[in-house]
Amino acid sequence: MHFIANIADSLFLKGLSAVFVGMIHIIPCFDVKNDEFGKYAFRFFFRLQVRNDCAKIDMYLKEKRGLEDMCGLCGFTGEIIDRDQVLENMTDVITHRGPDSVGYYKDDSISMGFRRLSIIDLDSGHQPIYNEDKSLVLMFNGEIYNYRDLRKELMELGHKFYTHADSEVLVHGFEEWGEKLLNRLRGMFGFAIYNQKDKSIFIARDFFGIKPMHYAIVDGELVYASEIKSILEFPKYKKKFNYKALDNYLSFQYVVPPETFFEGIYCLLPGHYMWYRDGKVKTTRYFEATFEPDNALKIEDAIDNIEKAFENSVNVHKISDVEVGCFLSSGVDSSYVSTYFADQKTFTVGFDFGERYNEISWAENLSKEIGVDHHTHLIGSEEFWSTVPKVQYHMDQPLADPSCIALYFVCNLASQYVKVVLSGEGADELFGGYTVYNEPHVFKFYQKVIPQKMRYSLAKAAKKWPHIKGRGYILRGARKTEDKFIGNAFMYDDVEKKQILKDNSIVTRPQDLCKNFYDRVKNYDEVTKMQYLDINLWMVGDILLKADRMSMANSLELRVPFLDKEVWKVARTIPTKYRIAKGTTKYAMRQAALRHLPKATAQKKKLGFPVPTRVWLKDEKYYNTVKAMFQSETARKFFNTDLIVSYLDDHFNGKEDNSRKVWTIYVFLVWYNIYFGDDSKINRPDGVTKPSNEV
Repeated sequence: MHFIANIADSLFLKGLSAVFVGMIHIIPCFDVKNDEFGKYAFRFFFRLQVRNDCAKIDMYLKEKRGLEDMCGLCGFTGEIIDRDQVLENMTDVITHRGPDSVGYYKDDSISMGFRRLSIIDLDSGHQPIYNEDKSLVLMFNGEIYNYRDLRKELMELGHKFYTHADSEVLVHGFEEWGEKLLNRLRGMFGFAIYNQKDKSIFIARDFFGIKPMHYAIVDGELVYASEIKSILEFPKYKKKFNYKALDNYLSFQYVVPPETFFEGIYCLLPGHYMWYRDGKVKTTRYFEATFEPDNALKIEDAIDNIEKAFENSVNVHKISDVEVGCFLSSGVDSSYVSTYFADQKTFTVGFDFGERYNEISWAENLSKEIGVDHHTHLIGSEEFWSTVPKVQYHMDQPLADPSCIALYFVCNLASQYVKVVLSGEGADELFGGYTVYNEPHVFKFYQKVIPQKMRYSLAKAAKKWPHIKGRGYILRGARKTEDKFIGNAFMYDDVEKKQILKDNSIVTRPQDLCKNFYDRVKNYDEVTKMQYLDINLWMVGDILLKADRMSMANSLELRVPFLDKEVWKVARTIPTKYRIAKGTTKYAMRQAALRHLPKATAQKKKLGFPVPTRVWLKDEKYYNTVKAMFQSETARKFFNTDLIVSYLDDHFNGKEDNSRKVWTIYVFLVWYNIYFGDDSKINRPDGVTKPSNEV
């Protein structure tokens, strides 16, 4: 009798669910409790009606929300041997970005690939997406939050839509407005549009760089992809190490875009688009995050503006047909986001090294107050160290920020429950949250009273002092912001790089690279200069890079409501006196959060994502792990190994806290062995497989 119930499926698919209307009257003829045929007949008609109702609901949701997906994309122009297999290889290597489905487009001039992580409606929203006459071909990674307004406007202009996907507004919008479409968008995105008529390609990246995009020109042909590892699958690209990237990596702890560690492969910068025509690439900046503080703004109005914009942003970012979760640390940023997640899931990880490295108990207490379903994971030492190679593989390039590994674990935890999470990235850069932003105020009196030459002399002497209280103050107080601040990480200066590198001809001053950015904002105050630099360097090269790679490594979509276009419009108007006030960073934003959070959380000091690397490097086991790497053939290729081992020894013996310097070199060596240990291929670490994320 099971066949009777199963017939409902095929009937529905053939559009015969209306049979329910004509036969509903038969149901009372059966004894559904005692008659076997009656039970299955009831199930048959009930299933038809439920499916019919669900179909109506599904169509409503499509109209209301669109088909939201995250993905990875890639492509290349021109002909190549085994073109189909090459495209398949390039697409498969980024399966983790979209394990649910794959899509391709090919003609005589281009090959395009696409991997999809479905957030709404598994059976629709496949790419590529076309305009009406199919002359424009789109592949898209991201979310367009204002697509409904754009869709309505475009339909009024005569455009015909054949899906309810947010992605379709891009292809019609580009047809209507060209490059001007970009400044109309609200969202995060990386997309490529191919014009079949003139064979041109248009590629764009979102305002802040939430979504990635890379490209290379190989023998006059364009190769592009969401991740570098996809470009490495293109046979004509000959992998070559970029020594220029090693130089800036050793100072910044990340590769400063647009350079990459692969010679000839570049990162398309945030707020930029590029055209590929006739074998040439031209990039153009369409957005720059500039501050225009309204010094007449009252503090209460500033707080009101922040609260209103942020609440709207969170609500927009929460729209999805699958359950949305939230990361929750002990800090104000993610905690503020989580206050909009009552009865929903939040996620925290920590380390078993006391409260300094474990935010779980703090987050659990807050979760009880705001009423969320909280999930945690305690990261073990072995678990952390064994995951380092996997993380560096997914990063594509070395990132010496140890928090990226912790982020991998919290993304992995969340992916076991949800497909989408919200996180707090961007709040510090936009609203002035880093502790270092306090320095202009801290040094103001010292720099005013003590002449510059005397400050330099004191600093020169202080370098030789032991680590006593006040030494750091004298050292940092001696220099101007432009000379000492290259972002939230400063690992090795040019003198130190010349000492540790075998080839010191590649060494440059990191301050020279930053000068290009400082020169653009000479009229800004010191705090705003630092924020501008961090938005363009640190946030792009570290914060958003690891957020994208670690979430996508776990087939998880990560959304960042602080980096919303409407939130930025408010943030850029907040006066410096409300960003840094009463010795408190992110003052106005904290006051907005205080309306939703306990005082202790809203005013909690900035910690970052604390990872106990300095503790581990004093443990003999991990000391020996790093020492073996520092004495390896790979290390001897680049570094004066005796000197870098002495950095490690001094840390192990408690003479100097060299943990960050040591970790920077160790991570590079781990990464190099994966991507360049065998010149012909990538040495994938254990555990790197095609993931699934079926929730």
